[in-house]
Amino acid sequence: MSHYFDSAQQQDIQALAHTFTGRTQWPTWLLLIAVPSAWFALMLASPVLGAGWTIVLLIPVVVLWMSVQHELLHGHPTRFNWLNKVLGYAPFALWYPYTLYRDSHLQHHHDHDLTIPGVDPESRYLSQSDWELSSRLFRAVLWLNKTVPGRLLVGPPLALYGMAKEELQRLRQGERKAWLMWLTHGFFTLLMFAFIARYSAVTVWQYVFLVTVPVLSVGMVRSFYEHRPAARPEQRTVLNEAGWPWTWLFLNLNLHLVHHDLPRLPWFYMPRVYRARREQWQQRSGHYVVHGYGELIRRHAVHAIDSPKHPFV
Repeated sequence: MSHYFDSAQQQDIQALAHTFTGRTQWPTWLLLIAVPSAWFALMLASPVLGAGWTIVLLIPVVVLWMSVQHELLHGHPTRFNWLNKVLGYAPFALWYPYTLYRDSHLQHHHDHDLTIPGVDPESRYLSQSDWELSSRLFRAVLWLNKTVPGRLLVGPPLALYGMAKEELQRLRQGERKAWLMWLTHGFFTLLMFAFIARYSAVTVWQYVFLVTVPVLSVGMVRSFYEHRPAARPEQRTVLNEAGWPWTWLFLNLNLHLVHHDLPRLPWFYMPRVYRARREQWQQRSGHYVVHGYGELIRRHAVHAIDSPKHPFV
């Protein structure tokens, strides 16, 4: 455990791991049963519900599934990476293979590289040299991405474009791991599409464009101001004191500094650990605190939250 936690904090956190809930991780197991069950139930009930209501209800279910996948890649609920991969491989969210999500996200957890363009795979900033080389249109799109409506609109295509560019390069170079990953992901995606086409009132194209793309947009709300450039790495990660339903959809990842400092801490203990020493956490973050996603939406419906150009890279 990191040196910035005093002995009392370390003992409190270690004690949580020895509780019945900490040992069994039953809340995560419950989600692993409930979320896929909800997905299949909605699909099978869609001829009765109608495509419209099914789509509306599927969006939060798939957002929650992405949050469950995030827990799995951090070593919950088992210690076996291969088993967590099997448990979370279902491509309900479509665009990102589990393995790609896992590898890029764990690289993102190198906190000394947070927000650094070209190093942090989840950075939403350009280096000053790349900014100077970019077109006016691309700069305008990046500025739009720094508002909440713009984030919902252009955030997903920007992210997918960046991912596709990198992955196509790996495939062209003949990387065996990339080919195996995408072929496996494609196989299970085709199985999912076949199930949708056979049993659901939702068409495959509706699922792709009216479910999975909005799911990415909702995820973009969480990451909208999740990190900021700062000299000290621990001051680059937000503490967002959001309420329900965001905390459920994102499995408490709004308390993002707690997660980055304690990535092995399961989602159901993060609020308790934060509340126990709230002032200390806020001091550690450099008071990088947001009071809910509503605050971000109100303040940045028109005005950009910061510059897309990284201030010191």
